[in-house]
Amino acid sequence: MNSSTPGTARKPVHLAVYDTLADWETGHATAHLARTGHEIRTVGPTTDPVTSIGGLDIRPDLALDDVDPEDSSLLILPGADLWDTGDDLAPFARKARAFLAAGVPVAAICGATAGLAREGLLDDRRHTSAVSFYLAATGYRGGGNYVEADAVTDGPLITAGPTEPVAFAREILRLLGAYDDELVDAWYRLFHDSDPEAYAVLARAGAA
Repeated sequence: MNSSTPGTARKPVHLAVYDTLADWETGHATAHLARTGHEIRTVGPTTDPVTSIGGLDIRPDLALDDVDPEDSSLLILPGADLWDTGDDLAPFARKARAFLAAGVPVAAICGATAGLAREGLLDDRRHTSAVSFYLAATGYRGGGNYVEADAVTDGPLITAGPTEPVAFAREILRLLGAYDDELVDAWYRLFHDSDPEAYAVLARAGAA
């Protein structure tokens, strides 16, 4: 089931890509957004190819400087080794600040949550990550807003830890209205719990 009305033009979803990005963390989200009619555009530091942890070479559609929040429906930030080894990815956290300031959602998983913490974007928002002390090591001031959960949505911001790509996708699908609440629940039960009854719910709705 698709929540948009026929003929409604959607703004694309922007997926950040950079060297050492964690391949497994965003695939559920991007695949099922694409299946429900969302265009996925990749955004790199430049348009030069990047290489994921899994060795996949990706040529970004856009450079980060060319992305305007007003032209997007969501910015997805995957984890990557580079989030914890220097400031190479800090521009992506600054872009996330611009998105949130414009009221455009941001979804961050794994190391990207630490990047947002360093940028001060988690100080006043409920959030999660791998573990609380991982974010505490950034020196951020949002420890009181840390939630022990698979994924957390606070307004336009979604966060999740590295072992929760399905929960991360669940929150994204719900936030963008890719499926209604019943189907999001069934989708999660299928892909997280291998629940055959959930598949039947999706099949009846033409979403399997």
